[in-house]
Amino acid sequence: MSHSYLDMINDYRDLYRLKLEEKNRLCGEIRQMIIGVATENGGHLASSLGAVELVVALLSVFDPMKDKIVFDVGHQAYAYKILTGRKDRFHTLRQWGGISGFPKREESPYDHFDTGHAGTSISAAMGYAKARDLLHQSHNVIAVVGDASISNGMSLEALNQIEELKTKVIIVLNDNKMSINFPIGGLAKHLSHLSTNPSYRKMKDALRSACKNLPLGGSLIEESLKKLKYQIKTALQPINMFEALGINYWGPFNGHNLEELEEVFKLAKAFDESVLIHVITKKGKGYAPAEENPTKYHGVSPKRPRPDAEIVSWSKACAECVERIAEKDKRVVCLTAAMEEGCGLSRFKKRFPDRFFDVGIAEEHMLTYAAGLAAGGMRPVAFIYSTFLQRAGDQLYHDIAMQKLPVVISLDRSGLVGEDGETHQGLLDIPWFKSVPGLIIASPRDVADMEFMFSNLIKNCDMPAIVRYPKGDAPKRLARDVDAPCAPWLKAEVLRHGREVLLIGHGGVISMLIESCNKIADIYNIDPTLVDLRFLKPLDLETLNKLFVDHSLVIMAEESYAIGGIGEQLLGLAQRVNKHIRWEHMAVPDLYVPHGAKDEQLRYVGICCDEVVKKVSEYLETAPR
Repeated sequence: MSHSYLDMINDYRDLYRLKLEEKNRLCGEIRQMIIGVATENGGHLASSLGAVELVVALLSVFDPMKDKIVFDVGHQAYAYKILTGRKDRFHTLRQWGGISGFPKREESPYDHFDTGHAGTSISAAMGYAKARDLLHQSHNVIAVVGDASISNGMSLEALNQIEELKTKVIIVLNDNKMSINFPIGGLAKHLSHLSTNPSYRKMKDALRSACKNLPLGGSLIEESLKKLKYQIKTALQPINMFEALGINYWGPFNGHNLEELEEVFKLAKAFDESVLIHVITKKGKGYAPAEENPTKYHGVSPKRPRPDAEIVSWSKACAECVERIAEKDKRVVCLTAAMEEGCGLSRFKKRFPDRFFDVGIAEEHMLTYAAGLAAGGMRPVAFIYSTFLQRAGDQLYHDIAMQKLPVVISLDRSGLVGEDGETHQGLLDIPWFKSVPGLIIASPRDVADMEFMFSNLIKNCDMPAIVRYPKGDAPKRLARDVDAPCAPWLKAEVLRHGREVLLIGHGGVISMLIESCNKIADIYNIDPTLVDLRFLKPLDLETLNKLFVDHSLVIMAEESYAIGGIGEQLLGLAQRVNKHIRWEHMAVPDLYVPHGAKDEQLRYVGICCDEVVKKVSEYLETAPR
């Protein structure tokens, strides 16, 4: 499909010669490009569609080669990528070797800060602004906050420091009434109040009038802005948290009105104080399915063959398992940090609204709140992605584990996650949390074991625990007879008894190790032993030590960083009982794994069947026969 204006645009500097009507047409073409690529490759569709005019207005007023535009989360940045030199590569979005779905400094000089987690933009922008002041530079710094990131604790901490820091930052609050799901809490209600209060409408009219009448002379500009400040202060009758924090509040403005946005951005550029510009946008704008269901189209998956209706995702399987337990145990409550849909909890919320808590983008608060619930006699299950648990490490250690409180963390998206890339890989939970005293870490290979683990942790265990599971489809029963019970509590399971070669894994790598066993048997006539650890803490050393004595080669595979991984720990234990054992650890090396399909990532880090077979081949070439 030909894009007449996009064809003429190389980058944002070409916007300067376009008239308002032409820019509006360009916005439509940018939307069509985003829809076409994101629905094919997958990506954060609805948020970027809602921010197209906002991005075009920013790039019409500010120069990203010198001005620092920092996006929060990065969900909104697709139009920005298209207009900052990546239009011709946009079709590679989120693909292996292609452009990232998030701002990325090494990808472009126009991306000023890597963002993938919520709440970072204001803090980073303040750092940029203070560095500018200390180095006697003169550029603008803009933080673009959206998808309810303003309610994140880190954002509020940053806002709290702005007045004291005495440096100018322009904060653009893109209020689309959404995060992934509808935002909750007092701050969301406060923003809604600001967006509808008539006093702010009068203030917005005063700002627009000032934009149009702003004089050209330097001293005259200064005098006019002083008068404007007084007018704004006297117009603000209602309570405004931003003004109370010493931040000038302007708004609300129509986030899809280019003329209005450009006018207020020009005024903010001339203004000599920090200002928060509140703009109202529609998430998913320009694409009817996304407008009607912005939650569903917040993030869309790449086009793939339609899955079998019998296949269930790990997220859904875990949520349904906890729901069944909650039917019989009134103490069970579920918590999530703005991930109701992502963690499959919508049905639990509907069935048990008084036992469901979405705390917003506030992972630290969620875990300490869960600790309080547990201390009060409840059985909380906190659903959280591995990459976001990193933000609440102290709460897990200090508030939950140290007090031995029975909080179960349902850890979604552990291991490699595919197209979201570096910022979302779940590779740190094992190295970080296996050292926490008294914490149980379980890693089921299938739904049967997952149900066994959740049931025992909630009903019978008074210790804190993590149940770790990957992104993607969950096998119902893997390497087990239909009627066979699960292995005993806290015990590893020998799935295949063999000789000489011992394969060890847990969770998502077990299916790959089963395939490896079959190939090794076919090629080398050696039947390896295969063990599923099941529990990463505490380790079943009784079972493992016997196996270490009886095998010459051990290959341990896990979707975690090698440094601090379970394989590193097991090597020392194995050598105590068999000093001649040969050890191979297949894990993620000391690097950030790029975005792309998960199978490409696994090959990149060497966690695949071919690598297992290769290691066995190398061993057989050197081993005495």
